[in-house]
Amino acid sequence: MNGEKSRQRVGPLRERWRRLPWVVRKLPVAGLILVAFVSVPFGWTRVVASGHQYDEASIISSNDVDVLLVLGTEVAPGGDQPNPKLRGRLDTAAQLVRDGHAKVILVSGDASGNSGNETSVMSSYLVHVGVSPNRIVADPYGLDTYDSCLRAKQVYGVTRALVVTQAYHLPRAVTLCRHVGIDADGVRASCDACSLVDLPRNWLRDYLACSKAAWDAIRDRPSAIESRSSSAIADALAGLH
Repeated sequence: MNGEKSRQRVGPLRERWRRLPWVVRKLPVAGLILVAFVSVPFGWTRVVASGHQYDEASIISSNDVDVLLVLGTEVAPGGDQPNPKLRGRLDTAAQLVRDGHAKVILVSGDASGNSGNETSVMSSYLVHVGVSPNRIVADPYGLDTYDSCLRAKQVYGVTRALVVTQAYHLPRAVTLCRHVGIDADGVRASCDACSLVDLPRNWLRDYLACSKAAWDAIRDRPSAIESRSSSAIADALAGLH
């Protein structure tokens, strides 16, 4: 009896479904394809970066490098101070230098960003917290994560580095840097002032950004702005001896 009633309910629903436009009926399938399309690049970054991510406290001498790569992001309103995310990255980088895990910091970001000059703000903040200017090199044309990694390798000659950014961004950053030929490990930066609203939004944004990262990697996209090779990193290291 119950089975008969169930069939009676399902029949009209199935008929209504069949009467829907073809485009509407295909939406669930399209949604599944889209999720799969985005999930594969996301999984790629997690696999490649596995075993290459550390907390600041877990860095040991075998992880020591000459260069830290700090990835930029928009600055705080007013354009002269880092926002909480960027400040967390810079504080982590400064502490790694103090602890002897790196010698030179390459700050990479957009000097003409909508929020302000990212690399200028980054450099000024590092000096403010005690990092010698002689240990700071700025790349003003790191317009996105891929460009920052590619330019670190091609323009500044970086072959091994610790990459500093927040946990949600780190697998993608490490994966892209390793893809372009840098022996990269990542260090999770703090973000004490980030709100609970920011965190899921940032994770979602990075989840979606992995598709672009994979496409950039597949086609070996050149950097948006090409520059001559720079000896700035080598000069900074030589000046420390």
